[in-house]
Amino acid sequence: MANDNSDAHLEADAEATSPAKEFELPIAGFQGTPEEIERQWFERVYKGRGDSMLQLTWRAVIMGSVLGGVLSLTNLYIGLKAGWGFGVAITACILSYSIWTAFYKLGLAKTRMTILENNCMQSTASSAGYSTGGTLISVFAAYILLEGPELSLAMMFGWIFFLAVLGVTMAIPMKRQMINVEQLRFPSGIAAAETLQALHSHGERAVRSAKALGIAGVYAALSQFWADGLALYDKWYGVAGAANRFSLNTLLKRINLEVLGKDWVNRTVQFGWDPIFLAAGAMVGMRTSISIMLGGTLCWAVYVPILQYHGVIAEGVVGYENIVKWTLWGGAACMVTSGLFSFALQWRSIVRAVSGLKKLFVGDKSHRVEEMDAIETPISWFIGGQVISMFALMWLAKVTFDMPWWQSAVAVPFAFLMSLVACRVTGETDTTPVGAMGQITQFTFAVIHPGKMFMNLMSANITAAAAGSSADLLTDLKSGYMLGANPRKQFLAQFAGIFMGTLVTVICFRMLVPNAESLGTEQFPAPSAQIWSAVALVLKDGVSRLEIQKTWCMIGGAVVGIILPLLGIIFPKQQKWIPSAAGIGLAWTFSWYYSLIFFLGAIVAYIFEKSSPDKSKEYLFPIASGVIAGGSLVGVAIALLLNL
Repeated sequence: MANDNSDAHLEADAEATSPAKEFELPIAGFQGTPEEIERQWFERVYKGRGDSMLQLTWRAVIMGSVLGGVLSLTNLYIGLKAGWGFGVAITACILSYSIWTAFYKLGLAKTRMTILENNCMQSTASSAGYSTGGTLISVFAAYILLEGPELSLAMMFGWIFFLAVLGVTMAIPMKRQMINVEQLRFPSGIAAAETLQALHSHGERAVRSAKALGIAGVYAALSQFWADGLALYDKWYGVAGAANRFSLNTLLKRINLEVLGKDWVNRTVQFGWDPIFLAAGAMVGMRTSISIMLGGTLCWAVYVPILQYHGVIAEGVVGYENIVKWTLWGGAACMVTSGLFSFALQWRSIVRAVSGLKKLFVGDKSHRVEEMDAIETPISWFIGGQVISMFALMWLAKVTFDMPWWQSAVAVPFAFLMSLVACRVTGETDTTPVGAMGQITQFTFAVIHPGKMFMNLMSANITAAAAGSSADLLTDLKSGYMLGANPRKQFLAQFAGIFMGTLVTVICFRMLVPNAESLGTEQFPAPSAQIWSAVALVLKDGVSRLEIQKTWCMIGGAVVGIILPLLGIIFPKQQKWIPSAAGIGLAWTFSWYYSLIFFLGAIVAYIFEKSSPDKSKEYLFPIASGVIAGGSLVGVAIALLLNL
């Protein structure tokens, strides 16, 4: 890595403002043969930027690791709450630019951070904040829900770390073909590049964005503390209910009982408050949020009362934890079938991915730009990463789950094929089908090695984690490609983030989820884990072992999960009005009031966008990111302190 005391021309570049003003992102791409495309990028984009500007510096990696470690907690928390995570790259870009600019103005830093340093920083932060936590909130949480044997901390560190290494290095042979030659869009990567360009071209915008993010974060933190933090006083001073009776959640519960009555409150059909879900609704948009509201209302206000009326759910069974055991089957079936069906609809991408497999490693030697060979990540790094991580995972799987060597050996190349498809789908649609990848692997190994629930669950984990990490890396490399970054240096920045991400997410996950009783609750519904565990149980025991009502619930959910994507194909012009199957299914796995908050957040964002288009474009994402970050970090801190 370069240090901050480089040559004078590098120091000048570190001011990083004028190059960003003059440089135009190559969003339209280049035309011609593969050689001509690479030559154009090298001459027009890389020269004068990637070959001379500071990029992989200690300050970029350290700041990226710290920010990624902190932001990984937000994804861990919201993942346990809502079942998915948000990319942290853009949030990290805004924060790092603002923090380092403040350091510079205070005299704590000698130079500003260049745009390519900031790009390396966001790659490190993205890896630390996103690539390592997804498997914890899904597969590992499902493993705990299924009450598997306790996993040691060392084993979890090893498993998460080598899964991330496997996924990151898998993307190496895909980068040159998918990004350089085919120029797949990877829209989130372009958005990150545009954000960096705007920050470095217009410093005042960065200040405004950071201020909005900070204010929103403080508000959400205070709101979260009022909702849950007062319980700390009662815990520390041993006075039951002394302070918690004034908490926001307690006050809302009293109002709900008074207005709606005990029956509806016990079905979670009540008003709640959680700014994290409000921000999430603003980010996912109206279609998904309306779908979640529709699905939640059908589940908790229609389906659950019917089951209670007919005595399927006994009169004494109340509360989310007990009722969700009946509803999650429909939600899981809807999300799994819609994911698999939508994935199958991407068959053209699948065919292109498989047919282009040879080009990843062989290509056309005559269409190689020699200068590119010196800056691209070498295939030897791919081979080394795959071999080391494969043998490490094989050993961990054997000693922990008694998984046969052959099953791990088969899972890794299978994961490569699935990651190849997932990366192409991400490049073309900006959606990574991680769930579908995992479920395909679950089904595959259930046939090859039936009856081994935990083995098959962890085999599927290899595929899903690799697909997520490799797609995340290519998305980051796309932003670097747009900005003229050195791809080898950016890969090293991404790889560096794995260490901090593994350390922070594993330790905090163990503290937040000490046992199965911590999951499937109103605090941590863990929707993603509910789906993985439901699929694992069905594959192990078969549908016939379920109560008849759960079986019909699954069938209904599966039908909805196929019909809704199919309607989008039949009526493409009306697709924006067709509910999202994923949104409807998700609502059957968490409380109704979360659906309401999602919906309210989308409405607020919609009104803001329509009334003030320019301001919403500048402020909506920073505000939503700040709310998620501030609320999640305080929520994690409170949960950790309460569990001590």
